Amino acid sequence: MGLLTFSINVTLDGCIDHQEGIVDDETHAFFTRILDESGAMLWGRVTYEMMESYWPAVARGDEEAPQAMREWAVKLETKPKYVVSSTRKDFAWTNSHHIAGDLRTGIQNLKDTTPAGVLLGSGKLATELDRLDLIDEYKFLVHPRIAGHGPTLYQSGLPSTRRLELVSAKPLRCGAVAMHYRRGR
Repeated sequence: MGLLTFSINVTLDGCIDHQEGIVDDETHAFFTRILDESGAMLWGRVTYEMMESYWPAVARGDEEAPQAMREWAVKLETKPKYVVSSTRKDFAWTNSHHIAGDLRTGIQNLKDTTPAGVLLGSGKLATELDRLDLIDEYKFLVHPRIAGHGPTLYQSGLPSTRRLELVSAKPLRCGAVAMHYRRGR
């Protein structure tokens, strides 16, 4: 069984707006590394549509992008991508698959059939999956910024506090810190 790892950019005040993070070669290398370590991506529909609107064009070379971003896009293109959605059924982006029906069953099946693990990159979906106790690890890239707005991490709340164990913390040159936690036992 593979692990489900939630990974996202977050500011010091919890903002997960993708436009608030520092975008440089080192931050893209961080996410490319964890993409390489995973067997599949998992998103909610909104995040999927945001990613689908940009990254395939970068992978094809239709969009100008630095080398680190292009490497991410090319790897993302071939990676299996799973989408949880109750409103959209077809997903044309290469290697995209729909997860429908019971959320717990669908995600547990995905974990069971993906030994290299699944990388979750949607904040709202993460809240739902954490409520179901399905997230095993957290890899946050914490940016040295205070956004002062949302959306924020776990904005709609959890039923109880999650105890985490620190696996590693690595500062990046830009001031962001790569934090790796696993669920506490």
